[in-house]
Amino acid sequence: MKFFDTHAHIGLINEDPIEQLIIIHEAKHEKVEHIVSICNSLHDFFIVYENLKTATNIYHSIGVSPSEVAHPGKDWEQKIDLGVKYDRIVAIGEIGLDYYRKFGDKKSQIELFIKQLEMAQQYNLPVIIHNRDAGNDVFEILKQKLPPRGGILHCFSEDWEYAKKALDLNLFISFAGNVTYRNAKNLHDTVKNMPIERMLVETESPFMVPSGYKGKRNKPAYIHSTVEFIAELVNLDVEEAADIFFKNSLGFFGIEEK
Repeated sequence: MKFFDTHAHIGLINEDPIEQLIIIHEAKHEKVEHIVSICNSLHDFFIVYENLKTATNIYHSIGVSPSEVAHPGKDWEQKIDLGVKYDRIVAIGEIGLDYYRKFGDKKSQIELFIKQLEMAQQYNLPVIIHNRDAGNDVFEILKQKLPPRGGILHCFSEDWEYAKKALDLNLFISFAGNVTYRNAKNLHDTVKNMPIERMLVETESPFMVPSGYKGKRNKPAYIHSTVEFIAELVNLDVEEAADIFFKNSLGFFGIEEK
């Protein structure tokens, strides 16, 4: 049995390079074979990438999240141009819209989102999409601008009706630890109804810790808890569910197992 954490903010779990490698080692011990490292800013991306350059089972996404819309960094487009040439870059992200915390203004967020969707098409990369309280705008933009390699609606928080529309596009849906919460009925219904071949799992660590680890900072080693919960919802053995999610992840990111 192998796990694939498609979304972990390793640099936010711990800033120390040695501790980051320990986190990865702990995950490996829990059969987490691959992790996609996510950074909200390009400044953090280059630091974390350097810290983890020897960890060949770690893949990376590069992009500017909506939280950084007011200060994406000088020459941010050129920095993405540089970063996508690095080894093990598998996506542009996380990018998207966040109207909950009102980072900058909506117009600026939308412009940043669209520009990076266009860059993903240029680089022939998929996108990892952040959506918080912005579902309608995210969907309308993706209908027009989703790159050919498709995308992930990460840490999905909408309902089955939204998921059905998303699945009509070239999108995968990724579930984090919040799917294990008792009151997350919208997520439970979505998991039960959607095709498992379009489903991925993530930790979103250090956030969204599964209910079984309440009070702790989330980390990739905990992803088994989310897989176990989803497996029960869809009446599969944990091993079978983990294998499906692992293969889905490899296929989406275009990774060939050696």
